[in-house]
Amino acid sequence: MTVPLDSDVLRLKNDVQIPALGFGTYLISENQVERALDTAISAGYRHVDTAEAYENEKGVGRALAKAFTAGLRRDDMFVTTKLFPGNPDWGLPAKNFGTTTISLDNSLDRLGLDYVDLYLIHSPMTPSERINQWRGLVELRDQGKARAIGVSNYSKIHIEEIRAAGLPLPEVNQIELHPWSQKRELVKYLRENLICVVAYSSLVPLDTWRTAVGHDSAKTQQMRVSDGTLEKIAKKYQVGEAQVLLRWGVQQGFAVLPKSTVNNRIFENADLFSFSLDEADMADLAGMERGTAVAWSMGDPIRLP
Repeated sequence: MTVPLDSDVLRLKNDVQIPALGFGTYLISENQVERALDTAISAGYRHVDTAEAYENEKGVGRALAKAFTAGLRRDDMFVTTKLFPGNPDWGLPAKNFGTTTISLDNSLDRLGLDYVDLYLIHSPMTPSERINQWRGLVELRDQGKARAIGVSNYSKIHIEEIRAAGLPLPEVNQIELHPWSQKRELVKYLRENLICVVAYSSLVPLDTWRTAVGHDSAKTQQMRVSDGTLEKIAKKYQVGEAQVLLRWGVQQGFAVLPKSTVNNRIFENADLFSFSLDEADMADLAGMERGTAVAWSMGDPIRLP
């Protein structure tokens, strides 16, 4: 179970430990990710999150290989990757049981690893094969190719589908979480079922979040107008606004996955355990709720049937 809250390490229900601070790699190219992860490891990150769909697993693997050669032990590094399940709407067929297991083998080859610490189904976009994909993940865990398994962007409905099939529930659900989109009912359900919550896109409320050309999202220009809450709290603790958002997640008991290719930001984002937000500040951040998930331009996949 993922207790206690506000810890730098969370324990999954199968006793695998996951660092609460992870390094996200979405929208970082294969070449860039190698250097960025080099910096992250030197800054103390011991958890990296990648995916088949990110097309940067080889770069992640190169950075890991260098770190291991330099003396970092494999069991000191928590590595997550994700199955791209397919998307018929994009003309990409849904993966079945067999192609799911092959996909992890291919990811392991790109990463240069014998196993990953966590393997996730990236989204619930393929309803016809969701259960077969999950059966594949269970088999991969049984084979020792993944120490823990889980899902991403799954709602209660999607997870109950797994229960109805008589299969073990996920150890993790990775979802978009930040003060604008707190998903309180889903988080409550996940905790009741001992499913660890990993938050992605924690930095959505920042003015600088995904401003680069080609970094699409559903965030509008109007949303970029600040109400001053983050600035006020950051000034109080003499930290960056990104640290406030990440600390909010850690104090909720989530693992967080900040992403950057800028060295000083990588180090700053890692400094989450030297301060704590008081109750009043946590209440102010809770008051920022908009019910707005914006990371996917197509809309939040949690809402898929």
